[in-house]
Amino acid sequence: MSKMTIKKRLALITSTALFAGVLSVASTSTASANLNNGVVGTGENAIVTLAAGNTTLYVAEEANTGGSAVLASIASGQLLSAISPNAKSTRLLAKDTSTGTAQTATMLTGGTLSLYGAVTTTVAFTASAGSFTNTATSSAATGVTYSDPVTSALLSFPLTAAALPATGVAILWTAPTSAGTYTVSMYYASNTSVPTLPAAASGPASGVLGAQITVTVVSASAGSTYTAAKSNCVLKSAVTASSLTSTDPSSSNAANGVPWYIGFLLNDAYGADLNAGSIVASATNGGIVALSATDGSAVSAGAGSTAVLAGTGSAAIVRVDQPTAGAPLSTTVTISYNGTTVCTKSLSISGVAATITVSDVATVDLAGAVDNSDTNWLQEGAVLTTGERDGHFRVVLRDSAGNLVLPASSSEFSLDPSTANATVSSLSVLAAIATSTSSTSSGRFSVGLYTCGAAAGSFNGKIRHTSSVTGVTISGDFAARCADDPSTFTASFDKAVYRQGEVATLTVKFLDSKGNAANSLDTPGPVAMVVPFLTAIDATGSATMLPNNAGERKYTFTVGTTGGMTAGTYTSIIDFTSLTAGAATKATPTYTLTTGGDTTTNADVLKSIVALIASINKQIQALQKLILQKR
Repeated sequence: MSKMTIKKRLALITSTALFAGVLSVASTSTASANLNNGVVGTGENAIVTLAAGNTTLYVAEEANTGGSAVLASIASGQLLSAISPNAKSTRLLAKDTSTGTAQTATMLTGGTLSLYGAVTTTVAFTASAGSFTNTATSSAATGVTYSDPVTSALLSFPLTAAALPATGVAILWTAPTSAGTYTVSMYYASNTSVPTLPAAASGPASGVLGAQITVTVVSASAGSTYTAAKSNCVLKSAVTASSLTSTDPSSSNAANGVPWYIGFLLNDAYGADLNAGSIVASATNGGIVALSATDGSAVSAGAGSTAVLAGTGSAAIVRVDQPTAGAPLSTTVTISYNGTTVCTKSLSISGVAATITVSDVATVDLAGAVDNSDTNWLQEGAVLTTGERDGHFRVVLRDSAGNLVLPASSSEFSLDPSTANATVSSLSVLAAIATSTSSTSSGRFSVGLYTCGAAAGSFNGKIRHTSSVTGVTISGDFAARCADDPSTFTASFDKAVYRQGEVATLTVKFLDSKGNAANSLDTPGPVAMVVPFLTAIDATGSATMLPNNAGERKYTFTVGTTGGMTAGTYTSIIDFTSLTAGAATKATPTYTLTTGGDTTTNADVLKSIVALIASINKQIQALQKLILQKR
């Protein structure tokens, strides 16, 4: 059969010109509701838009119950948005969501793709195998030519440059009856290069590649079988909106009385819904579950630890509640489809607060003085959206299982009045309370302040938490200390003798004007140190440094320098200049350095000889006494 005979037999279906101006922005107004979604047999075909010209090719994806492929009908003067509604492909199993040169599709052998789009130039369709039939356009064309065998089709228009009004085009491509991977391509004309009818199974000699589909042709469908890679299951803290494409939250612990939700969708290898089957959700440790076929809709609490649903799992959801109000729950929820486990999630729901723990307690200045050093004590940084918090201590709540519990408000905390005294008279927790139940987040802490009286001293009292929901009060130990600002200091090394390469630790103790260990909120100011042949490991000169809550600060040094070391005994000079300008004096602790090996001195030898002589004399005296007794 000659090319001319094929051309006559497969005549142009429509050739009436599309009038200028009909392609307005208004023609795409319904596109948002008709985008191709990559799941065959759902939704509607994608709408052709003005922006689609030359570099966009669509595949009809909507359900086909008629059994035969249908070419998109294109009439004279037709809006582009009306091209696609009747187009139908056959035996199409899957199609990705792209429309350019990287498209993919999966179909059964012998199936047909119904292709459509909009162009402004002469175009050529070509395939590595299979055949093209039934071409349609909505603008005047000088001809439609097919190759023999029909693996290519050339649609010629009067102008070769991209100067025509957008013209609707449609064509059918039938896949081979042999499984394999094939390509279907569309080339368009540029100002200098016009596609020509290519040889069979090859691209045209000229033109620009505008769109291409890599088609995987299979002999049997892998559909209707659960495929994890095309499905999803995610833990959700709320049911208000579908979030099946999202990921699990950073924490899997919910507050007391707050349910968890598990949203899931079950698909086959092509992203299509499964056939209706038995979906079962079960929870360990008595967790209460309920199943709903509609993710994003309200779900009532269940009645037991197992729930059953007949459905496809296309967008289902499980609600998980604690079995006993106020009691903590740790559970693993397993979801199965027709006996196959498709999702497992471990989660917890906190109970009511059962313990209260205080940590990182500062030694506070006398008479309730608070300054900006309170921020430096906790060194939080921007832990919460409220920013850095000035505080003297951290406090956390936990339930009976050890899960973190978030307070409802700062007013739930107070000092046990039976333990208040002149040393510590009150405490409070900042309004920026804990916000996270993650054991690694600084947001798990609430931060508080306490007020000291006029005299230094130690305090051993109780902090209370009263739940605004249950009214239950719990308490925990609160140990604190009050002292005045640093006034004087002492300094000492942890050893008298160091060998080269060892680590030396210097401990500085800050005292207030009454000789008490100083508070940890007022800085002693900058320090100047002279430490021969010692190299500082940590910074020593920070003017904002704070002592710990025992009024101490430790500094570490390596013994020796890059220039070497000379053995001997040395006196260091430790000078906190702000303090020595007042009542303090410089500290001068000494230390001895050795280079290793035998460190015995002449004095040590002489001392040993004297001790030996003394021992011998004692033995002689004892022997003399024994001889005299025998006489």
